[in-house]
Amino acid sequence: MHLSIRHETLYRYTEPQAYSIEQLHLTPRAEPQQQVLSWHIATPGHCAAYVDAFGNASHMLTLNAPHDAVRIVVEGIVATVPLPGGRLRAHDSLPPLIFTVPTSLTRPTALLADVASASLPALGNKVGTDDLLRLAAHIRGAVAYQTGATHVASTAAEAMQLGAGVCQDHAHIFLACCHAHGIPARYVSGYIDPGSTGHAASHAWVDAWVEDPDFTGWVSIDVTHAHLMTDGYCRLAIGRDYESAAPVRGMRRGGGDEIMRVEAQIVPVQ
Repeated sequence: MHLSIRHETLYRYTEPQAYSIEQLHLTPRAEPQQQVLSWHIATPGHCAAYVDAFGNASHMLTLNAPHDAVRIVVEGIVATVPLPGGRLRAHDSLPPLIFTVPTSLTRPTALLADVASASLPALGNKVGTDDLLRLAAHIRGAVAYQTGATHVASTAAEAMQLGAGVCQDHAHIFLACCHAHGIPARYVSGYIDPGSTGHAASHAWVDAWVEDPDFTGWVSIDVTHAHLMTDGYCRLAIGRDYESAAPVRGMRRGGGDEIMRVEAQIVPVQ
């Protein structure tokens, strides 16, 4: 499948800002399951490319002159391939065990440990794809998709207790449950062909380590929809949680209020 992608992030400020810095994960990862056919990033200020600790193609955007808006636009075409069983083809240089360490957003609580135990095999047993899909379905049933119910700093425990959240929260809860059982799992940010799902085209899901009878490795799971990743997905970044894989994340120096608008369009093309 070929996905035509356009993603615009616009910040507007009620007062001029003296300085802004933004970390961008807005370039699709170089992986066997996807190939970037064309890609362009347009930003103001100085935009320096680098590769972060997780192997993500990244940029650091800095603006040193007074400004009252920041507009970031990326667009291009990415070719994807089917993923039988959601199994990733990538051979990572990072050991899976680094993705067993909880973060402040994915720390398992007693409630989350109970959620994990309700769906996963007992501690110490092998965990397969079906087990993880059962966990994803449990989370989807317990945490309704509700825009505005949480914010970017909401933890997995908070979203679970609230019973509402967005794809970021679903991913964090899944990660926390995996951490409670010592299962390597990581956050994925990217895009999804929305089709008729009704959810935003900019999306978040997870990779988890499985030991199936015929496969050991990473399987990619969309917790929000409780199904495996397909060729309708484009992967931007991986990390331990939202903070390490967010498409745009930064800070500014200046007063006033900030208004952010994000528009993403993902269209399958021939």
